[in-house]
Amino acid sequence: MIKLFLILSTLFAGVANHNTMESIYDIKINDINDKPLDLSKYKGKKILIVNVASECGYTPQYKQLQELHEKFGDKLVILGVPCNDFGGQEPGSTTVIQTFCEITYGIKFQMTEKVGIKQNRHPLYDWLCDKTKNGVSDNEVKWNFHKFLIDENGNLIKSLPSKVTPLDESILDWVNS
Repeated sequence: MIKLFLILSTLFAGVANHNTMESIYDIKINDINDKPLDLSKYKGKKILIVNVASECGYTPQYKQLQELHEKFGDKLVILGVPCNDFGGQEPGSTTVIQTFCEITYGIKFQMTEKVGIKQNRHPLYDWLCDKTKNGVSDNEVKWNFHKFLIDENGNLIKSLPSKVTPLDESILDWVNS
């Protein structure tokens, strides 16, 4: 009987693993210095993912993102993801982007490589925007500074449009929950 239980549990574990959704922690992305960024190091923390651009009307949100990082950095990771797909508002190289962010806004939170969202979509945005991958919802990024909230276990919680600022009550309530 015990042998049968072990065989069945092994069989069902294999089936369960086969059908498991892709985890955000398995996605490969580089940091802004083109070094691999292991998203699994953020397990246990909430993650706020934002597609950023240096020449956008929403660019001043960088200031609030940095404030969030300074206030909640022990339990929240801000992941700034540069993208030039929306109005061509992030035309610079990663070096130019990094310099702009550091000099203009004193950015210390994690920035990634420049990626595609509308064109040549990066796997991170495949996961964020596709319900079959994230298990929660299909989402469309319509402009720069779109936000995604990821819980401590790597689950997509919510997608927020650009107009929702980083210090919006809904984000602060989520961080503090």
